[in-house]
Amino acid sequence: MNIVSGSLVKRDKSQIQANDALADAEIIGFYFSAHWCGPCREFTPLLVSAYEEMKKLNYKFEVVFVSFDENEESLFDYMKESHGDWYALPYGSTDTEKLKIQFNIEGIPTLIIVNKDGTLVNDDGIDDIEAKGAEAYKDWIK
Repeated sequence: MNIVSGSLVKRDKSQIQANDALADAEIIGFYFSAHWCGPCREFTPLLVSAYEEMKKLNYKFEVVFVSFDENEESLFDYMKESHGDWYALPYGSTDTEKLKIQFNIEGIPTLIIVNKDGTLVNDDGIDDIEAKGAEAYKDWIK
């Protein structure tokens, strides 16, 4: 999976190489969001619930948070307060801008679903999670 390069971070600030972090994922959700965004803060608990259920069901799904926060402190505060146990691009990563352009991100929250080779599966994962929760995975993996 070469859609992101370098390392990813966890909410405890530990780092892992992106290829290692995403090696077992069949489906990856890029979650474009920010601490200051009200609609994001409303959706994030739904994504956390779906993510945790997918993990319990052994679905090969991973989330990468792509922050629109204004500083690194806000990124980690948001992850610690509200996020699931998933990954994030490090604050200031060049991949952030690359992904915004690649997926034509015009607003947040946005959840882009790709398969393990980076092929777009769904550009509106938020609607899927709101409607189906963890069961959305079954549509994505087809």
